[in-house]
Amino acid sequence: MRQTFCRLVARLAPLACLLLWTTMPVKGQLGAKNGEWRTYGGDLGSTRYAPLDQINAGNFSKLQVAWRFKTDNLGPRPEFNYQSTPLMVNGSIYSTGGTRRAVFALDAATGELKWVHSVDEGKRGEAAPRQLSGRGLSYWTDGREERIVYVTPGYQMVAVDAKTGAAIPGFGNNGIVDLKLEDDQEMDLIAGEVGLHAAPVVVGNTVIIGAAHLPGGAPKSPKNEKGFVRGYDVRTGKRLWIFHTIPRPGEVGNETWEGDAWAYTGNTGVWGQITVDEELGIVYLPVELPTGDYYGGHRPGNGLFGESLVALDLKTGKRLWHFQLVHHGIWDMDIPCAPILVDITVNGRPIKAIAQPTKQAWVYMFDRVTGQPIWPIDERPVPQSDVPGEKTSPTQPFVTKPPAFDRQGVSVDDLIDFTPQLRAEALRLVSKYKIGPIFTPPVVSKWEGPLATLMMPTSTGGANWQGGAVDPETKILYIFSNTGITQLGLVAAPDRSKMNYIQGIARNPAQPPAPAAAGAGASAAAVGGAAPAAAAPGGGAPAAPAAGGGGEGGGPGLTVQGLPLVKPPYGRITAIDLNKGEIVWQIAHGETPDNIKTHPALKGLDIPRTGRQGRIGVLATKTLVIAGEGGFFTTPSGPRGAMLRAYDKATGLEVGAVYMPAPQTGSPMTYMLNGKQYIVVPISGNGYSGELLAFKLPGER
Repeated sequence: MRQTFCRLVARLAPLACLLLWTTMPVKGQLGAKNGEWRTYGGDLGSTRYAPLDQINAGNFSKLQVAWRFKTDNLGPRPEFNYQSTPLMVNGSIYSTGGTRRAVFALDAATGELKWVHSVDEGKRGEAAPRQLSGRGLSYWTDGREERIVYVTPGYQMVAVDAKTGAAIPGFGNNGIVDLKLEDDQEMDLIAGEVGLHAAPVVVGNTVIIGAAHLPGGAPKSPKNEKGFVRGYDVRTGKRLWIFHTIPRPGEVGNETWEGDAWAYTGNTGVWGQITVDEELGIVYLPVELPTGDYYGGHRPGNGLFGESLVALDLKTGKRLWHFQLVHHGIWDMDIPCAPILVDITVNGRPIKAIAQPTKQAWVYMFDRVTGQPIWPIDERPVPQSDVPGEKTSPTQPFVTKPPAFDRQGVSVDDLIDFTPQLRAEALRLVSKYKIGPIFTPPVVSKWEGPLATLMMPTSTGGANWQGGAVDPETKILYIFSNTGITQLGLVAAPDRSKMNYIQGIARNPAQPPAPAAAGAGASAAAVGGAAPAAAAPGGGAPAAPAAGGGGEGGGPGLTVQGLPLVKPPYGRITAIDLNKGEIVWQIAHGETPDNIKTHPALKGLDIPRTGRQGRIGVLATKTLVIAGEGGFFTTPSGPRGAMLRAYDKATGLEVGAVYMPAPQTGSPMTYMLNGKQYIVVPISGNGYSGELLAFKLPGER
């Protein structure tokens, strides 16, 4: 049975004026304009596309470092997970950086520092759930004045002069708006668990702010701060509107919460990037799940607007339509990234569409005016939970087109099979776990088995916060995804949490207790008296964590003799034709890891490139798809590092690569300045602190 339009989409009355758009000629989202990169996703539609072609297949491998900027001195200590995507406006680079999330401006031609602004938040910053430099900032201008707007780790919105870095006196309180106030809930200004990694979104004179929390595998309580979304006046910092992602009595969706669960449940924030259609005046929110990533017994009901794509009126913040992608989620499938605007043609009919990539490796496609699915999304029966107190939804939405861009669920056919011996060992390992299709629920972990449910994709995705890129001319979506297995086990841990169950793995009773991990966001390996999540059945050696593992939480991975439990590729890029809902090509992205190349069990085997996991954002230009690698490897010439690779957009054929001293950890961007095209990549990693690395072609024009 399919989700009915009347049940999941708002009544047509609020949309009457917008429906006129469906009969107008389709106007494509043009990507980044005028050689600049003015907003996080290149444009407000989050296309991550720039129509530049000076750097192309014929010369990509000739790229040289134009400038580089280290962020070490922008905080009290270096940062090794640098995720910020810079902006380029009027010849200046703007970005966040450092462990205090400073904001800085650089000369876009040379990388020379122009100014730095930061706020020392003391204890508030130390207690923040989302620390380090974040993922970016926003730019605003009215043609005369220029401002940079960003959110600190302690959840304060700051506006500074884009030319000088000086705080704007008339904005909030001397340039700062405390986002823990005027949030329609009481919270401690120091310890209140809400923050934001994503860049704020500026459209017209409105700033839109989401909310994020600690990873939710082991929350301390069913109660938590709620992740409401707000709009502010960019000139004054005055709150314009608020949207309750957990509806209050009398608001649409409150009836989907049983009892008073709506009152105490928290989270349900928007920690990914927000997308806006400025012409339609619609804001699109990718909402996460409520408190408890893997146990929902304290929040019975489908729980709107958890794991829903929600469309709001830009001026008022009123809901226009919504679609819930996961009912009563217990898999940490919260929507991680920006939905992407794209104008497509399906069977001769032009449609203003929106494409939402997800952790579960589906791209959900909707008419962005009405919320109606482009292709059927079927409600299908799914396995039910047997965890005490849990009440799962009998059905879940299944996307029929496009096909999934990564593996879903776990079966024996997914397991490593390089050799018969490795396959046999994998089968022995998996015998202690429950496996099944997507939406197979977590289990209470028992040492005698099952230890956990094994699931793909992991909480890393599939897709994660980097999202995808769309070519507005060809209507092809390009997206990176990880392939790996996560363990969904639950344990009771009354000494650590007021939840009935939190994520964890049962301990081998013959082994001594493991040391406790600090913080609510600690790995499942050390919570609730649980054994390390990666411990091999029978008390063998613990498995190494999966590369890039953890998503917005989640446990380490399982290995066989140090090799991933599942077949490669472990990282891939997929091209999807959104007009047809079909995969065009799919390739392994990233060089084969050193430990696989040199593994003694694989000696003499010819193993194609496996790809590597990571948090990899892709960039689309006129002719290329560009993406860096996750993780380090030993290059053929000797140095360890990673490669920035370029692929032909039409075929997926690799057409060039250049060396980087560390992996890509933020999403790349590109711009044109003084007749030269630049590509900038945020890089960092184990032993290599955060840096912006800018490339251009050799020579002067």
